[in-house]
Amino acid sequence: MKVRDITYIALFAAVMGTLGLVPPITLSFTPVPITLQTLGVLLSGGVLGARLGGWSQIVFLLLVAAGIPLLSGGRGGMSVFVGPSAGYLLGYPIIAFCLGYIISRYRVLTFWKVLFTNLTVGVFLLYVFGVPVQAFIMNIPLIQTIKLSLIYIPGDILKAILASYLVYKLRKSPVLYNQVSKASETQ
Repeated sequence: MKVRDITYIALFAAVMGTLGLVPPITLSFTPVPITLQTLGVLLSGGVLGARLGGWSQIVFLLLVAAGIPLLSGGRGGMSVFVGPSAGYLLGYPIIAFCLGYIISRYRVLTFWKVLFTNLTVGVFLLYVFGVPVQAFIMNIPLIQTIKLSLIYIPGDILKAILASYLVYKLRKSPVLYNQVSKASETQ
């Protein structure tokens, strides 16, 4: 792995940590907070590509596991990986990888293609990983957990729109994206 790759991985792990500084919105009926860190997952996959985006999320989760309070609300340590939001967290690297892989396969990149990918792959996979684990850990039926999770959809749609706009603009920027695409070509 080149120094440039490591730099991009560290940069997006730092972006995730920075997004964790924004206080979470806690809801009285579910222990999983609303955070901005989903935006970072969508950005890392879309901007860095599959390999580097996935690695940036793995590095972020390793830092959290080491006890650094980078999750929204100042959470960190191994306990977050056995809590109700564990499935969402463990899905971060897979989601970033899948997004990066699919977006890199588009011959012509448009905002709408990126948005469609972020909604169908990014947000959908987030729920595929998060909801069953949340149901298991909270010991409630899966259907009830799905109903509880409906509250997150409007915010996740807004985050997907913002991430899609940023990914589209950054990938269209010849100065910035030529450097990132060179790093991604070694995948």
